[in-house]
Amino acid sequence: MPQKEDSLGSIDISPTTIATIASQAINQCYGVVGMASKNLVGGITSRLSRDAKRGIEIRMENNEIEIDVYVIVEYGVRIRVVAESIQNTVKFHVEKALGLPVKAVNVYVQGLRINKEQS
Repeated sequence: MPQKEDSLGSIDISPTTIATIASQAINQCYGVVGMASKNLVGGITSRLSRDAKRGIEIRMENNEIEIDVYVIVEYGVRIRVVAESIQNTVKFHVEKALGLPVKAVNVYVQGLRINKEQS
């Protein structure tokens, strides 16, 4: 858990909090249709529980944060541009909210979804 030392004491920030911030940032990105799970078992589990961490994994070492994001993007958009937008947006919002450095935001595109209006 990232900690920040202060003259008044310490502050612990849970991975769920970081995942919530990242999730809100991802939802602002153009071309993102939804979050995906890393694997089938995780997909079934996340369907049964409304977890804010669905599609987001947080790792922390030496007060640096590494975030893995699993998303579904809209068919027809430039996947690389959407992924870079996710990286920049998540990094900005997490660093702004926590005041701690984000080492990496890894984006895994798990699928494409065709817009019903296009078919």
